[in-house]
Amino acid sequence: MKIALITGATSGIGYEITQRLLEKKYKVYALGRDFSKVSEKIMRNENFIELKCDLSKLNELEKVLHSIKKVSFSLIVNSAGLGYFGLHEELDISKIKNMLAVNLQAPLIIIQFFLRVLKANRGTIINISSITAKKESPLGAAYSATKAGLSHFGKSLFEEVRKYGVKVVNIHPDMTKTNFYRFTFFECAEDENSYIDVWNIGEILNFILEQDQSIVMTDITIRPQKHMIKKKG
Repeated sequence: MKIALITGATSGIGYEITQRLLEKKYKVYALGRDFSKVSEKIMRNENFIELKCDLSKLNELEKVLHSIKKVSFSLIVNSAGLGYFGLHEELDISKIKNMLAVNLQAPLIIIQFFLRVLKANRGTIINISSITAKKESPLGAAYSATKAGLSHFGKSLFEEVRKYGVKVVNIHPDMTKTNFYRFTFFECAEDENSYIDVWNIGEILNFILEQDQSIVMTDITIRPQKHMIKKKG
């Protein structure tokens, strides 16, 4: 049985990926803060392992990782993400710290922890980055910097580990219909052509996992047909 570790597994893209992997008979170790909205069907699944963890707290993350250090993972998906937007001089320092911890620090530490076993298993790493990593992002400078760092980490890491058969894939979604925008002054527009559904990310996951071992799609960008947002209030 293949074994996966997923961050942000309790909502949004991470939850969709968790469901897809369980359908594929993976054993899924799910990292998340709040499992109250995870369906009873998934919670009862013997292949679903609940790991409560706040990724912004380094000591808590390290404790959880040590508890599963002997697990032989073949897939790790860094899906957890946190975004605060606005003029940079108006961002609380605590918000900047939290974005750095969740979006960049946690993935780097998790991969460092399990990289040897991923090499042994010729495994796969998937980073859920953001379209903002690839372009200027006024009012999102700090957030885009954390995601650009994650993307660059993925690209550089691939060059380190490709000779061992490890695949590293950065996915760059544009506006996606999730609860990510709960802390922002904007959200997805109502037009269905102006945002990505998490189902689409699930299809990309299938595409990645079905590729021949001899090739890897290292960089995938997905955007809605229309560019629209809706301001709150």
